Amino acid sequence: MIQYLIYLGILMLIPMWAQMRVRSTYARYSEVSNSTGMTGAQTARRILDDNGLYDVTIREVAGSLTDHYDPRDKSINLSTDIYHGASIAGTAVAAHEVGHAIQDAKDYTFMRVRSALVPVANLGSNLSYILILAGVFLGMFQLAALGVVFFAAAVLFQIVTLPVEFDASGRALKQIVSLGIVQENERPQAKKYYLLQQ
Repeated sequence: MIQYLIYLGILMLIPMWAQMRVRSTYARYSEVSNSTGMTGAQTARRILDDNGLYDVTIREVAGSLTDHYDPRDKSINLSTDIYHGASIAGTAVAAHEVGHAIQDAKDYTFMRVRSALVPVANLGSNLSYILILAGVFLGMFQLAALGVVFFAAAVLFQIVTLPVEFDASGRALKQIVSLGIVQENERPQAKKYYLLQQ
């Protein structure tokens, strides 16, 4: 049982560390204004329109770094600070989410696979904690082990979807540079944010 808890601890620390890095990088580059003064919402709309994706809507959502593309209703959902902000980080985040919309429009295979796996991965991730805690407190070690397996599957899902994230970031960086949304001297900052966002 202790062995499972050690593995679980390691598996839990990796995503926590990655999330801390993303938040730290976001905090740093959210203080750096982009030279065009475009907000995240304006950036998203500009890239969407340039790619003929006029039917994709842009919405403001609550939270911090809750930004996402929803393929079910073709919407870019940007947190308030990204939606209204005109920072390098805000530009990078908004463009990244548009990268997912472009993937969806081009029927990118890995995006389809990821979308199909999301409900299963979410269920496994949510159940893992319940199973682990119940197994530990009830002394049912097989139940806790099953929880660890579910958690490991959720982590594996995140790893498997990395190609989707890297592709979206690559598309985004190309778009914000080619459309002049960021200047050449801002490119390294945007690129650094994309690399840490994965």
